[in-house]
Amino acid sequence: MMSRQLSISNLFRMGCSLAFFFLLSGSAYAAEEVKKMKGPITITSQRLTADNQAGTGLFEISVVARTPDMTIYTDKMLVSYEKKTGNVKRIDASGNVKFIKEDRVITSQEATYYADGEKVIFMGEPRAVQGENVVTGSRMTYFMNEDRFFVEGSKVFLPKKKEQ
Repeated sequence: MMSRQLSISNLFRMGCSLAFFFLLSGSAYAAEEVKKMKGPITITSQRLTADNQAGTGLFEISVVARTPDMTIYTDKMLVSYEKKTGNVKRIDASGNVKFIKEDRVITSQEATYYADGEKVIFMGEPRAVQGENVVTGSRMTYFMNEDRFFVEGSKVFLPKKKEQ
């Protein structure tokens, strides 16, 4: 099946009214979102099902969502948005989630982004790797605006430093 690349601004123009972690259109609301999310997002998938009545867009099969400062890979991504403004309320990613920001990589089976509070909750064996440091847990919450984590059931692996 042919892969299709869809930018959020194109989705709005096509009447799908969709956006993603990170959300732009020609409106004043979108300008605020772009500033918060650090740029536009491009979502690539093999299939998109848009339901304007429900205010959702379902991206399936080989989903890749990119902003200038992060990339998310997953099997399936459901974007829920406000029908009037097109602003994203929530994003649910499931199946082989991989979140990359700078030198940090977070993997899990599921992740949910909440626009209210700018946070992502990773569930299903979440694992964060930065350099040689590894953190695992039963559930990880990443507060994007604060670049802060809260990890439940945490286990931290720090490599032994060589003596100078």
